[in-house]
This record gives sequence, C-alpha cells and structure tokens, in this order.
Amino acid sequence: MANDGKPPSDEDKALWQHVAGQVKPLKRRPKPPPQANRADTKPAAKPGAKPAAGTAKPPPAPPRPKPAPHELKPGAAPGVDRRTADRLRRGQLPVEAEIDLHGLTQADAHRALTAFIAGQYAAGRRCVRVITGKGTFREGGGVLRAAVPRWLNQAEMRASVLAISHAQPRDGGEGALYVLLKRRR
Repeated sequence: MANDGKPPSDEDKALWQHVAGQVKPLKRRPKPPPQANRADTKPAAKPGAKPAAGTAKPPPAPPRPKPAPHELKPGAAPGVDRRTADRLRRGQLPVEAEIDLHGLTQADAHRALTAFIAGQYAAGRRCVRVITGKGTFREGGGVLRAAVPRWLNQAEMRASVLAISHAQPRDGGEGALYVLLKRRR
C-alpha cells in the first residue's frame, strides 16, 4: 500500500470503504458561550485614561478556591518531597519536641495536643513526636492511637501539619507518630 504515484488498486479501495464504513463520529463537545463580536468591541483605553461616562468596568474574576488539603495518613505524605518523606518515615529527621498522651482522657489529650502543635509551630519546630500508646486489645488497639490522626486532620491543627508517620520501633513504633510541621511564613 505504499504510495508510489500510482492510483490505488481496487483491493485498496475496497479495504478503505470497509474501514471508513465502520468509523463513528466522536461526540461533540458543547460549544463555549458566544463572546462579544470583535467588530462590536471598542479598542482598549490607554493606560491612565479615565473611563468614558456610562461605561462600566467588567466585574472582577471570582477568586479561585483553594484546593482542599489532602487527608493526613501515617505513611502517606503527598505534598512533601520524596527524600523528606523517606527521612520522616525512617525516623531520620531530628525530633525537636515530644508529647506523651498516655493516661489522658480523650478531651484532655485533644486539648493538650492542640496546644502542643500550636506551640511547636509558633516556635518554628519542624519534627515532633506524639506518643499515643498502643492501647490494649480490649480497646481495639487504643482510643488515642485512632483519634490522634483524626485530630491532626481537623482545621485547627491541619493548618500547621504537613505530614505524619508511625514512629520507628526505637521511638515507640505503632504507639507514636512523627509529625512534620509546616514552615512558618
């Protein structure tokens, strides 16, 4: 079927008709709303010129909504470069402060964690450890262990937290979290 200047053979024409007969048109995209005719538009005013009487400025574009931040989950760190995420997961970032929530009620632990995160963020710290404890088998693995990641995703703390990861066994394993805080701007 190479085109060497000769007209296509009857076999090539039949093949083309067969293939072309099976083609279905693509769905059409809706057309964008019509814009003002270019002939109807006036030339742009010179910079610094006052608008003519009776002409209104077009309304400003609506502000872009901020994308919702990703949900913090131990081990997943979208928004953090791979090297930093690996260092956090491996416990290689220096832990600058820690809080132990063992033995606290949920309400007391939530208040303490909120104050701790806010204070460490204000102090410019980057990596902190939150000790939740592993809990007992009867509790289903620990109430605080399940609640702390949820609390870190709440708006009051989420604005300061970049990523979380379970601690290394030497630092508490599943009963502790490394928390990477955002840089203060």
